[in-house]
Amino acid sequence: MNRSVKIRRETSETQIEIALNLLGKGDFSAKTDIPFLDHMLNQIAQHGLIDLDINASGDLHIDYHHSVEDIGITLGQALKQAIGDKVGIQRYGYAYVPLDEALSRVVLDFSGRPGLHYRVLYSQHYINNFDVDLIQEFFQGLVNHAAITLHIDNLQGRNTHHIVETIFKAFGRALRMAVEQDPRRGSILPSTKGSL
Repeated sequence: MNRSVKIRRETSETQIEIALNLLGKGDFSAKTDIPFLDHMLNQIAQHGLIDLDINASGDLHIDYHHSVEDIGITLGQALKQAIGDKVGIQRYGYAYVPLDEALSRVVLDFSGRPGLHYRVLYSQHYINNFDVDLIQEFFQGLVNHAAITLHIDNLQGRNTHHIVETIFKAFGRALRMAVEQDPRRGSILPSTKGSL
């Protein structure tokens, strides 16, 4: 089953290209000029075992907001296209991921209904020059365009970098679980409604 897509999105603020393979090996490359975001996107690829190539340029002279949000939007579009009709997939995914003192839980559903439930408190507002409020904007853009329900809960943590990293790793693991084919389901859609 082909789960590879290429997406291009252009606005007056950003130009973004994403190549995505949901059945990959974790290969990752990125050119966004936002080093911390690249580091976190790599976590999704590595722990989700998806191949991800991102090229993005934007109005970083203003701030990172437009680029981070639009990368989330474009990744969401890529996920929606790559998952296709959802026949035979697990549909649900979840993961708990620790990093030293930090622990986060991510649960997702390829429900066809966008919804983000984000419960994270940070001990500091910036990591280097990256505003951690943009993490929620990234995931909001992603769920709106992937049409998934996503719950993100940081259960404990002190170090802001650790907290953010556990979220992205857990998202990758949950995504990997949700998109895998269920051998018992075969060609059946994972819904009693007959539609997702």
